[in-house]
Amino acid sequence: MKVGILTIGSELTTGRIQDTNTAYLAGELASRAYEVSASMAVGDSAGAVKGALEHLLSISHAVIVTGGLGPTADDITTECIAKAFGLKLYTDEKALQVIKDRFERFKIRWSDNNAKQASFPKGARPIPNPVGTAWGYALKRNRKIIFVIPGVPREVRKMFPEEVLPILEKAAGKKKRIVLTKTIKLFGLAEALVDDTLADVAYDRRILSIGFYPRFPENHIVLTARDTDRKRAQKNLEEVGRKIEERLKKHVFGHDGDTLEGIVGALLTEKKLTLAVAESLTGGLITDRLTNVPGSSRYFERGVISYSNRSKTDLLGVTEETLEKFGAVSETTAVLMAEGVRELAKTDIGLSTTGIAGPTGGTENKPVGTVFIAVTDGRKRVCRDFQFRWDRRRIKEITSQWALELLRRFILGLDSRGRK
Repeated sequence: MKVGILTIGSELTTGRIQDTNTAYLAGELASRAYEVSASMAVGDSAGAVKGALEHLLSISHAVIVTGGLGPTADDITTECIAKAFGLKLYTDEKALQVIKDRFERFKIRWSDNNAKQASFPKGARPIPNPVGTAWGYALKRNRKIIFVIPGVPREVRKMFPEEVLPILEKAAGKKKRIVLTKTIKLFGLAEALVDDTLADVAYDRRILSIGFYPRFPENHIVLTARDTDRKRAQKNLEEVGRKIEERLKKHVFGHDGDTLEGIVGALLTEKKLTLAVAESLTGGLITDRLTNVPGSSRYFERGVISYSNRSKTDLLGVTEETLEKFGAVSETTAVLMAEGVRELAKTDIGLSTTGIAGPTGGTENKPVGTVFIAVTDGRKRVCRDFQFRWDRRRIKEITSQWALELLRRFILGLDSRGRK
């Protein structure tokens, strides 16, 4: 069944607020095997609402409309829908009384324009709003169904699953399909190369779809299996997932809700290792990510932001001679920072970052984006240099990601390129 999504409100089309309703509804519909035919956002204009609704109805079996149901003059959704189908409006007395009772219960002053929130096109089925004042409704026209609900995200998230979905599923009138998904998370391989590597992977396209979703600095591959048979859907998902991971093995770090910092934390916990971090370029970003993981106090001892040369000397033992000879952004300094923070914190592993985030500070030999990351356990040390081309914020983000990835590889006994 194809479902269109229409969000209404000039606050959306002018960028004053972000449209979160479309993302929520599309996700909920897709997870239940409904196909979202299209999504549109229009301002508070009768012509725009009418045109968008007509288009969505022409390519969909059902349309979900959010927004424009309030009491003010610019809330025109219901009037537009009634006019589009040549229907008169009526006031539902039950809905009106519920709205008045809510005003009285919360001691809100009543004004007569609020009665507009209990007004519906003739033939519409009112849908109660348990968390707000404006009611929604369902309207069947020409063998298609239109759902209209308020645009407040909290109300959408309450009314869709409890009120809209049961009507939609009854209207679909077919055997319910199972939808299973699996996300494979990658790092260190560009999206185009991921696609090229998997170009000839065989799978049943009637049951399974493969989507590529860049989530800087990661790439996510989302497998979606849709079938009336759960076992068959699960089998397809697992078989294709294995094929993909065999080809992209060294770039795969996790699945579904995994984060790289969470994976690293689990490895440190499993191997009973402790960690300290010295950050120059990243300015505490790695420490922030590591400590966002519940239970990180078991393995994370401290983070040192050694942004200045003086802090590198005072806290980490990097000598002024080293800084003079090699510079703060160098392999030698990165290694000494990692060793210094490890010795300072008396941990098993030390990790460090240093680099030039820009937009200024670069030279011909060390342009903006030059980065060094080092890891050591006192016996073995690994340092890798990078040349990133992003802006300042993204250079910091991708450096923190690479630092965690190099740490993951270090713990697993792999080299900096992910090889045994």
